[in-house]
Amino acid sequence: MPSKKALVRRPSPRLADGLVTHIERERVDADLAVEQWEAYVAALRTHGWETIEVDPADDCPDSVFVEDTVVMYKNVALIARPGAESRRDETAGVEEAVAGLGCSVNWIWEPGTLEGGDVLKIGDTVYVGRGGRTNAAGVQQLRAAFEPLGARVVAVPVTKVLHLKSAVTALPDGTVIGHIPKMDAPSLFARFLPVPEEAGAHVVLLGGDKLLMAASAPKTAELFADLGYEPVVVDISEFEKLEGCVTCLSVRLRELYA
Repeated sequence: MPSKKALVRRPSPRLADGLVTHIERERVDADLAVEQWEAYVAALRTHGWETIEVDPADDCPDSVFVEDTVVMYKNVALIARPGAESRRDETAGVEEAVAGLGCSVNWIWEPGTLEGGDVLKIGDTVYVGRGGRTNAAGVQQLRAAFEPLGARVVAVPVTKVLHLKSAVTALPDGTVIGHIPKMDAPSLFARFLPVPEEAGAHVVLLGGDKLLMAASAPKTAELFADLGYEPVVVDISEFEKLEGCVTCLSVRLRELYA
């Protein structure tokens, strides 16, 4: 049986100081953010995921975006080395959590930088965004870690958004979804479905035909429902102000076998 565990991390009280690179800064309501985070975690639990809270990193404003700190492939956890220096202290708690779950742990080393938001896995294909936060050395190290395990690593240029998964994610059947104005190279994906809203490009696969997605993409939710999927909608407005999306707030561990 595949596992259904998800790492999550409570928002830092300093969340409002989080980094923004591609959008204008807006005021973040930290209390509302905590409520939204709790509703997100509840949605995961409701759909059969066991949530594991990584120790909070209150001094790291962006630490709620736990996805960026580690990339999972099978039972191997590759601890990231964030391209943003202010985020490097976030990885220690995550490393402890994955080691505690019995993962085999590897690391991205200097001069490599890699953030988990740049990695999209579809079956054994691992797309890695080469952009502002992930450099060529990071891509090479990811390849070296995962190709021996059977992964096919495909590097994708990313210039218009923060991370690859800010532009594209995938449906359960492997179709890549994205908002074309935010994509550099739609032609790299064999099966691609354009979506009408930027936030519609992000889904978390909850299992079966259920897709966790943001309330800010109602037209896309309609499109997915029309294709036979069941959107599970959460409001993450405060995280979107910091370029966050539904994928950023958890790391799903699907291939830990007890």
